[in-house]
Parts: sequence; C-alpha cells; structure tokens
Amino acid sequence: MKLVTSSQMRNIDKKTIEGIGIPGLELMEKAGKGTAQVAKRMLGEPDGRAVAIFCGRGNNGGDGFVVGRYLSQWGAQVQFFLTAKRTDLKGDAKTNLEKAVDLDLPIMEIMNEEEIPSQIKADLVVDALFGTGFTGEIKGYMKDIIDKINSSGIPVLSVDIPSGLHADTGQHTGPCVRADRTATMALPKIGHFVFPGKAMSGKVSVVDIGVPEHVVEEENITLNLIAKEEVREMIPQRPGDAYKGTCGRVVLIAGSTGLTGAAVLASLSCLRAGAGMAILGTPKTLDPIMEMKMTEVMTHPLPDVRKKGALALRGLGEIRELLKWGDCCAIGPGLGQHFETIELVQRLVSKLKMPTVIDADGLNALAKNVSVIKECEAPLILTPHIGELSRLSGIPISDIDKDKRKHASDFAEEYNCVLVLKGAPTLISEPGGQTYVNPTGNAGMATAGSGDVLTGIIVGLLAQMLMLEKGGDIKQIMLDSSLSGVYIHGLTGDLAREEKGEMGLIAGDMMDKTPAALLKTVSG
Repeated sequence: MKLVTSSQMRNIDKKTIEGIGIPGLELMEKAGKGTAQVAKRMLGEPDGRAVAIFCGRGNNGGDGFVVGRYLSQWGAQVQFFLTAKRTDLKGDAKTNLEKAVDLDLPIMEIMNEEEIPSQIKADLVVDALFGTGFTGEIKGYMKDIIDKINSSGIPVLSVDIPSGLHADTGQHTGPCVRADRTATMALPKIGHFVFPGKAMSGKVSVVDIGVPEHVVEEENITLNLIAKEEVREMIPQRPGDAYKGTCGRVVLIAGSTGLTGAAVLASLSCLRAGAGMAILGTPKTLDPIMEMKMTEVMTHPLPDVRKKGALALRGLGEIRELLKWGDCCAIGPGLGQHFETIELVQRLVSKLKMPTVIDADGLNALAKNVSVIKECEAPLILTPHIGELSRLSGIPISDIDKDKRKHASDFAEEYNCVLVLKGAPTLISEPGGQTYVNPTGNAGMATAGSGDVLTGIIVGLLAQMLMLEKGGDIKQIMLDSSLSGVYIHGLTGDLAREEKGEMGLIAGDMMDKTPAALLKTVSG
C-alpha cells in the first residue's frame, strides 16, 4: 500500500476530480460515510450514543458534517462544534453544512475561548478541525479546544489526520489531538507512521473514497506501507507432502564468548519462523554451551582462536564447505570483533554465492572494508540499526537521522542489496528505489536480542520461500522475506506486550510469539 505526502494526496485528489471527472462532493460523501462507519465500530451500537464533532472551516470540516449526518441517521445524538462562522464555509464543505442544517442537527459556533463548552459530554469525539494540508502551529482558542479534547477522557476519532499533526513528518510544533483512531482517506500518510505521529494517530483505518488505481500509479510514489494482506500473500504455504528438506535449510554463522545468546536467539527464531532445518556454525570452545541451550538446532564446531571463543581465520574453508549444505545463511549475531573473525567475515562474504542475511557483528566487520559488499555476488539482506548504517556508509548518525528514508534508499541502490534499517519505524529499501515502512512493533522491543530474533525470522522465511517458490524471482524473494520478516517480528512484540507489558518484555518473549504472529497473519 502506497504511503503519501500531503502534496501527493492533493495531486491525486485533483486528478481524480478534474481529470477523471469524479465530483469533489462525491469524494467527500464517501470520505464522511467511511469515517462514520469507523465511528460506528468504535461506538458499538450508535443508537442513543452521544457524539461531539468538532469541525473546521475547510474540507476536513466538511467531512465531519457528513460523518455526523450518517451517525444521526443511525440513531446517534450528534452535536457539531464549528470553529468558524457558518458564512465562512465554501464549496463542498458549505454544501454539507447546509445538509446538516436542513436536518436540524445542532450546530454551535465557537469563535473565542469563552464559547468553548466547559465540559464535553459525549461517548465519542470526532476531530474534523484540520486536515493533511495543515502546517505550522495551532494557537489561540483553537489550542484551548484541542487541550479540551485531549483532557476529556473520551475516545477520539480523527478525520484524515489528528489536528495539529504534520502529515509529511509526523511532527507537531504545538498542540495536537491525541486520537484513539484515525480514519484517513484513500491512502495512509507518512505522518501516521513516524513518531510522534504514530502515537498521536492511534489505530489507522484507510477509507476507500473511489480514487482510481491508475491515478495513484501515475504519481510514481516510492514509499509504501507494509500491509497485513500483502504479508499474508508473501508467506509460503506448505504442501501436504512437505518434509523438513522442502521447508528450507539454514546455516547460521554466529556466536562468541559472552554472546552465545545472540546465536541461540537467531537460530531458534529461524525454526520458529518455519525453516525445516538449521545448523549453527560456532567456535569449537562454545559448542558444548550451544548444545545445552538448543535441542532442535544442529551445531557445527568451527576452528577457534586459541580457545578464546572466537572464529579463527583458518576455519574459512570449513565454513565454505558447511554452506554447501544450506539453501541460505545468516552471518553475524554475536560473532564478536576479534581481528581474525573480522577478516574471516570479509573473505567469506566476498566470495558468497548463496542468499544471505547479515546482521550485527557481521555488519561491523564489513564496515571496516565496505567494498566487500560490492564484490559479493550473492543476493544480500543487510539489517543495520542507525549506528551500524553510519559505520557502513561513513555518514554521521545525526545526518542519517534527519532523512532515514533517503540514506537507506541510497545505500540499497549503491550496494545492490535489500537494506532493513531497524528503528521506530523500521524501513526496508531495495535497489529499485522503493522503500517500505513497517507498521507493527512497539517500544518494548528496545531490548537486547531483538535484532537477533529478527535475523532468525527473516532467514527462516527466506529459506522457505527459496524452496517452496523455486523458479521465483530471487530479487522479489529477498524483498518479500525482508518485508514479511520485519512485519512478523514487530507483531511478535505486539503480542508479547499484551502479556508482559513493555518494560518487562525480552527477546525470548518475541521468539516464543513467532508462531502466534504467523498464525494471526495467515489466518486473517
């Protein structure tokens, strides 16, 4: 699903109205009706329920009048609060105001602080004050209205975007409505999924207002939202006669002294995501520990640096032989940064042929000689956080943070890889210029080992896609495994939060929720 800026949405609306000939009044009617249906779900049974609708003078306010009209038809007791004179409204907004007047629905004009009701008495507040074109800062009595809405304790539904939120950045420079849900028109906006906008928007529902698909395509939008329905289609379905070999074999090169947990989390998460078989290549000194920690994952002891629990360079040939067993591999979780291990990773990656996921210390090793990535002929998925991307690209963290989307996209294109930039939200960029935003996940996932679980989930899905979709486009498989892996990973965190809360959530909780996340996604 495409994710748009306010200007892109304006272009789409203009082409739909002027180019296709769909009247703006018709689009507003569909927008308001769709939003009213979201409100109806929030209310449960609208009959007899009180709804306070705050309308501005623009088209967002016009949508609000349509919302109220439908809710009134369904039995709700609607009260409009208009933050302008009735004579100030123009065009389609004015038309829908007049329809509300004709139905004798109560409309109170609020033009100053004294006219703001001392208490909002309602079961639901609908925020239709400012739309996606808003920029700047809300001041004066409008600020007091938003403060009143936020302090009311009443569930809030915002029309298109919470009033005060900047649609393109997810930022707000002044007061902003804190919505429980947002009903947005035609396509989600960037600000809905970038913090603090994600927190202010609540759950986002997209309302179909009848914009033709080709009009959206003509806008050449390169930012996308990962949708559950799309992930469901990506996850491969096992045939009835499947066996472990047909579900994919994964080789993981991971672990060092003090970091065995990273290797274990990645390896077990790989199987939890559905891979048929997994083998962990790890320093010989640590093999007994890995054998004790894992039952279902096989281990392969590899040459050690003088029993220090770090992979030795002399093990390069043995690792290359081990890789022949697998369909894909993951390199990096908990490898450590011994100089021999770093050189080992660089030499290994430079000659790789098989689809590979590289994370953590695998990325840190490549950052010391980033040209290795260009030498590599294998399809690659790199999963850095912002600090690791800074080390790989040589660009300061502060600069990347100002435009994560650009830097992720630039790196994916330059190094011909899928780049998973972990964060809130996580971004996935591919060499063709498309970037995807993940809607799942929460702050409880900011815990040690979370990235190792992600690596395991991605490579586990990758293994299945490679085996169950033989003959498929390898570039698409690499992208699909990344998109679905990131989505499922975030969902494991959301499911774990329901039981553990955010503060007590640990990576093992996410790993344990992987089957439930997969089931929730594929079953709808």
